[in-house]
Amino acid sequence: MILKRDRHGSIEILTLNRPEVRNAFNSELAVQLYDALMELEENDEVRAVVLTGEGEKSFSAGADLKALAKGDLGNTGRNISLVHVCRYDFSIPLIAAVNGTCLAGGFELALACDLIVAVEDAVFGLPEAKRGMLAGAGGVTRVAQRVGLAPALEIILTGEPITADRAYELGLINRVVSRENLLDTAIGLAETIAGNAPLAVQRAKKLARAILGTSESRTWELNDEARIEIMASEDAREGPLAFSEKRPPVWKGR
Repeated sequence: MILKRDRHGSIEILTLNRPEVRNAFNSELAVQLYDALMELEENDEVRAVVLTGEGEKSFSAGADLKALAKGDLGNTGRNISLVHVCRYDFSIPLIAAVNGTCLAGGFELALACDLIVAVEDAVFGLPEAKRGMLAGAGGVTRVAQRVGLAPALEIILTGEPITADRAYELGLINRVVSRENLLDTAIGLAETIAGNAPLAVQRAKKLARAILGTSESRTWELNDEARIEIMASEDAREGPLAFSEKRPPVWKGR
């Protein structure tokens, strides 16, 4: 089983399970992760996903370069790669629990998530330039979006890794925690998100991502579209009603 799945209430935990190759991706793992996320995207019972790696060494080293050099990334019969996972605009909130080195495509996968929690000794990097390659699964663009041009270019052009503390300082990640608290912290964040109105969460996530690099006028257009949609929802009526009745809201996601 190269992708482990566990359910904690409304939270799904997906674990990349190829520790012998630092949880690097071959085609089989990419297909399994893509299929799992697409399935969860349609599951109303799951409100957030935590993504982590098996073991204590690595979240993911990205593509399995030894397999790539041999022209063998698995025998799935499907043209699904890590790029497909990273570029799909999932509405369900994704939280990366980074348990070790997070490099190349592994870093791109973490950047595709909405929140990133990392252990204290985690390192992050895009070493593709050192191997004559490009971080084309969103690494270049998403690092630049998150931290600005100067630090992004240092990460991209040098290919040198940075520490978890430096990543936190730059705003690349949300929390740096001890190893024993990693999953509990990620699950806690997921549970907090899962307790909120799902439609509002999903629409806010989409809006926040859409406005990056967008003009102010277009930003307000997108903002108004989202506001009208959310305020017309059943959940928008349920929230104030539950507050006034001093009870937990019952979200319907519509």
